[in-house]
Amino acid sequence: QESPRAEDLFHLQFALGKAHEDLGESQAAFRHYSEGNRLRRAGIVHDADAFSAEIDASVSTFTAPFLAARREGGCPAPDPIFIVGLPRSGSTLIEQILASHSQVEGTMELPDMMMIASRLAARVKAGEFADFAAMMAALTPADRQRLGEEYLERTCIHRKSGKPRFIDKMPNNWQHVGLIRLILPNATIIDARRHPMGCCFSAWKQHFARGQGFSYDLVDVGRYYRDYVRLMAHFDAAAPGAATRVIYEEMVADTETQVRRLLGAVGLAYEPACLEFWRNDRAVRTASSEQVRQPIFTDGVDHWKAYAGWLGPLSETLGDVVTLYPAVPPELSPI
Repeated sequence: QESPRAEDLFHLQFALGKAHEDLGESQAAFRHYSEGNRLRRAGIVHDADAFSAEIDASVSTFTAPFLAARREGGCPAPDPIFIVGLPRSGSTLIEQILASHSQVEGTMELPDMMMIASRLAARVKAGEFADFAAMMAALTPADRQRLGEEYLERTCIHRKSGKPRFIDKMPNNWQHVGLIRLILPNATIIDARRHPMGCCFSAWKQHFARGQGFSYDLVDVGRYYRDYVRLMAHFDAAAPGAATRVIYEEMVADTETQVRRLLGAVGLAYEPACLEFWRNDRAVRTASSEQVRQPIFTDGVDHWKAYAGWLGPLSETLGDVVTLYPAVPPELSPI
């Protein structure tokens, strides 16, 4: 727990970074962002090695045979649309487009899937199961149906409109794609992906209220992005079509084509309102709230390049994830 003074200091540094950024003073902005991140990182716990090991466990557990053997079971409701990925990846834009459809309710970043996953993980830590794989394998079809129903029951408080579909925009749910497939097999998963340098830099310079402990160090955020690409590539191979990838830069460049493709992936008919998403006056509580109040926001696509000279630790960590984007490096993809 940071002292009030330490918390004031890192808030001040992030604010000064933003002020200099708005003035176009990149060097000063980067200096303040760096200090804000250094102070914030000192007050949180994030173990990049342990996190990578968790992703290893998911990759080795959710194999194609494992998933194929569990096609039966789970809650069959198609209601949820999960938008997953990293923060600052264009997910709020996708949410606003979908929430402008007559059949879809936008909610917020819901913690419920992460809470269910944490509860299951706690059973492993308590010694009830040997490891993550054993715990997942032990879930019966009825268990999986109950967990899916629990998710719907927990989230119904956020559904006010009676529309048949709703959005859960918790970005961290990419870590739980395997669990989602087991307990809500007919849910839609949209993977919002943005250029790794732009996405990681935007996350690094953003002070999040909670929950994104990886984002306060350029190496940590680069490793996190690589782990994300690796796990999603695994599901592309183990469960083709399990997630639909939406590339932010493609959405910006050819919005109507990408909106039609997105709606098709969700199983919805095209509606013109989805192209006029900025007219939707629903509450938006993320860092992109102002951007989705205007037609497609293009300014952020290459914004990171003004800071490229100071982002060496990030680009080195990301490696060929950057140079091959949007393709997936062969060593991260089992396909």
